[in-house]
Amino acid sequence: MPGLLSDMFADTHGGARADMKIPSMLDLVHLSRRPLFPPGGIDLCRQIALLTDMKKGDEVLVVPAGLAVTLEHFVREYNVQGSGVEADPALLDQAEDRLRAIGMLEQVHVQPGEMDGLPFRDGVFDVVIAELGLTARVSAESAVQEIVRVARPGASVVLVQPTWRAPVDPAGREVISQYLGWHPVMVVEWKRLLRDAGLEGLHTEDWSDEETAFRPQITRPFPDFTELFTLPEKIGILLRARRHWGWVGVWTAMARRREMHKLLTQERILGFDLVMGQKSVVGQTAVEAAATEASADVKASLEASVEAVVDRTPEEEQLTGLPLFGAETEDGDGARTREGDRERDEYGDGTGDRAGDGPPR
Repeated sequence: MPGLLSDMFADTHGGARADMKIPSMLDLVHLSRRPLFPPGGIDLCRQIALLTDMKKGDEVLVVPAGLAVTLEHFVREYNVQGSGVEADPALLDQAEDRLRAIGMLEQVHVQPGEMDGLPFRDGVFDVVIAELGLTARVSAESAVQEIVRVARPGASVVLVQPTWRAPVDPAGREVISQYLGWHPVMVVEWKRLLRDAGLEGLHTEDWSDEETAFRPQITRPFPDFTELFTLPEKIGILLRARRHWGWVGVWTAMARRREMHKLLTQERILGFDLVMGQKSVVGQTAVEAAATEASADVKASLEASVEAVVDRTPEEEQLTGLPLFGAETEDGDGARTREGDRERDEYGDGTGDRAGDGPPR
C-alpha cells in the first residue's frame, strides 16, 4: 500500500510544481449548481431523525451546511428550527441564493463560521449533526469539542463521516485526504473524541454499503465524481474550476482521480459511518446548570401567570394590577386583606422595608 500510494502521488503530479494548488473532489462537487444530499441520501436523514427523536420546534444545527440540502429537509419534514454554519464564503452565498429562490431563507438560517469556532453560545441546540467536510480545514478533535459545546445537556450529537477501514501509513493518508478534501478518522477514534468531549450512550452504524436512491449500486462508500453528474454538468464544473486552479491544476486533479478511483474501489480503504451519543447532563457546567434552572423557573412563572389570568372573574380582571388595588388573600381568621396591607403589617411601617435593611437599592 505505501509503495502504491507513493508511486501514484509521483505519477499524477508529473512535472507540476510542488506548491501548485489542485482542487480536491470535495472542491469540484461544491462547484456544482445542483444540490445533492450527502452520502447516505434521504434514507440516512430519516434514520438520523428517528435516532434523535427529532420533533417540531427542536433547535437543529448542521455543520458544515454546504448548500443546506440536509437542513432544508429537516425543516420541511419535521418543522424544526434549522441553523447551519459554512466556512466557504462562495458556498454560503450559493446556499442563501438557493434558499431564497425556494422561499426557505426565513426558515433555514445559514451563517459563516469555522468548524472549530462556531458562532453560538454554549448549550443551544437539541440536535447537532456533523456532515461531510467537517475536517476539511480543522482537526477532528477541535471540531468535536465545538459541536458538543453548542449542544445543550441531554442533546443528541450525530457524526456522519468517512472512516478509515484499513491500515494506511501517514504519507498515504495525507495523499488520500488531499484528494478527497477532508481527513477521514477511524470509528474508534471518533468514539474516543466524543466520549472525551462529554458524550455518553454512544451508538454506531455502518452506512458504507447501504443502497439508496442516491447510491443505487454500491461498489464503494462514496460516488465517483464522474458518476454524480451529467456530461454538461461536468463540463460546467471543470470550467468553473479552471478559473480557480487553472487548467494544469484541474488536469492534475482528474488524473489523480482515475488512479484514486481504482485504489478506493479495489482496496476498500474507506467506509462511511454514523456515530452518535447524548451530551451528559450530570457533567454540565455551572453556567449551563444555572441557565437550565433559570429557563425552567421562567417557564413555570409564565404558566402560573397564564393560569391566574384564565381563572380571574371579570371584576377581578378590572381591579387586579391597578396601583391602588393589590391581590386579596384570606388569613387564618377568615378575614380578607390585600397584599399591600399585609406587607405593611409584616414590616411594621408603611415603607415596605425590612427593619434594619436601610433604603431600597
